[in-house]
Amino acid sequence: MTLDFWAKTSGTWINVLAIALGTAAGSLLRGRLPFRMISVITQGVGLLTAFLGFTMAGNLIKVQAGWLDGIVLGLIALVSGGLLGEWAQIEERLTALGDRLKHQFSGDSRFTEGFVAASLLFCVGPMAILGSLSNGLSGDNRILLLKSTMDGLTAIAFTSSFGIGVGFSALMILLYQGSLSLLAGILAQIIPDPTTAPPILLTTGVGGLMIVGIGFNLLDIAKIRIAAFLPALLIAPVLYQLAIAILTSSLFYLGIFTKTLAISAIKCIT
Repeated sequence: MTLDFWAKTSGTWINVLAIALGTAAGSLLRGRLPFRMISVITQGVGLLTAFLGFTMAGNLIKVQAGWLDGIVLGLIALVSGGLLGEWAQIEERLTALGDRLKHQFSGDSRFTEGFVAASLLFCVGPMAILGSLSNGLSGDNRILLLKSTMDGLTAIAFTSSFGIGVGFSALMILLYQGSLSLLAGILAQIIPDPTTAPPILLTTGVGGLMIVGIGFNLLDIAKIRIAAFLPALLIAPVLYQLAIAILTSSLFYLGIFTKTLAISAIKCIT
């Protein structure tokens, strides 16, 4: 049982270790790097983050639910998720959580921003979803190994800019990816192919738009309340299934109505 648990979650544990090592390295370099170098690192990560976000958002084009395309569904999911997130005050709750951790471990005013930004960047992405599912379904952790390398390097840059708060994002990775991997292992027979399943493509596309927002925040282009949009990741797959169900039912009843009209017309003619 222990071996099975490790086989299904090994990628997540390696990812957590990579972030911890990256945070440690970033902490050592933070006091020794001039501000202009930290700024360049942050801007570089911001540019790459925005690019990855746009790439992920491209998945929306691949989704089609009847006559509704993925861009429309993504917009609905993002806006409704943002409204729900603001109503639930998710941004404030995450900030409060980060502040509690900050008071325990650091006086850095950027602790919360680093915790939230790193948690979202490391968790919201196709590699997190696909890698976790692949690890859970077949024990293949290669996707998460690649992600671990990227996250470790990013953690160095983020910690140089934001501080130790970045390291606590490893807890979110453990909960999020670990849960996905275990769930994939349990429900292996009914989970669709993550590389082609429209609900997952829609979810990663919406997540990509959120990643773009993180990139904009890092580049100081805008100050977007990214955490408020988190419910959109849950709404997206449900919205797709709902759209399919409604459109299928509409076509069914439209077919019956058309058939009835045709029969009535034939009777009138004869």
